[in-house]
Amino acid sequence: MGMSGYEAKAYVTLVGAGQPLNGYEVAKRSGVPRSTVYETLGKLVAKGAAYELRGSDDATDYLPLPPRSLLERMRREFDDSIESLEVALPAIVAPPKAYLIHNLKDAGTLLDRAEDVVAGARGDLFVSIWPEEMRLLSPLIKRAVERGVDTSVMHFGTAREPVGHLYEHRFPCAVPEGEGGAKESPDHRLLVVTGDRREALVGGFAGGTAWGVYTEDPAVVAMAVEYVRQDIALQIVADRVGHEAMREIWAADTELRRFLTDRDRSAALLRAAGAPGHRPYGSPAPHDHA
Repeated sequence: MGMSGYEAKAYVTLVGAGQPLNGYEVAKRSGVPRSTVYETLGKLVAKGAAYELRGSDDATDYLPLPPRSLLERMRREFDDSIESLEVALPAIVAPPKAYLIHNLKDAGTLLDRAEDVVAGARGDLFVSIWPEEMRLLSPLIKRAVERGVDTSVMHFGTAREPVGHLYEHRFPCAVPEGEGGAKESPDHRLLVVTGDRREALVGGFAGGTAWGVYTEDPAVVAMAVEYVRQDIALQIVADRVGHEAMREIWAADTELRRFLTDRDRSAALLRAAGAPGHRPYGSPAPHDHA
């Protein structure tokens, strides 16, 4: 709350007393040294967190601003500061020499950055997500919908609670097993989140490890948006045509089979990306001391 340790102790003591206290009583009850208690109370008064009550004998007692009023005042001041910064900070930002991009090396960092993208969206959101990550991100996605963000979600499997324009991924885009195909596996999961078509997060979870990348590069953002849009479109088509008919198309069409027979390579790449000691493409090789 922006108070020093002594100020906090004095304020809590005043709140807990239920009646005005003088400096001596505050020092006795709070543990604030008598030599500094009046200076401490003066700082509370200057901050508006306490008031002086002067009696006829010129004695001074102190009464706290009620906690609810104090918190509301702090909330207003904080909101005013944020509004000022929203105007001031963009005005001093230099044009980027290159689009921002950075790696995310663990699940916690990956999900924190995904939350940033969802929380920052004001126009639209495109999300491709599995139930494990949806359980963590759904509260923020709901808030985005409530503030009017056009939200499209490709959810792998049955969703516990639909939010926004949510589509359940029930039709696996694979040829039948035994013919070079592979089932979708929750052990190798992709997460894609884009906000306002200006930032994107793409990440993966495999075998207890996670990796990802955040970027504002327009080309990558556009590609991530189209990935989610195309996946949603395919699911809608499958629902309209019928899943059995779609499976027959996948199995019979040689061009589709050519693309789908090596789908297990994607899972292998996910596993490799999260493996200890994995060296991303383009990074320098370690020195060979052999």
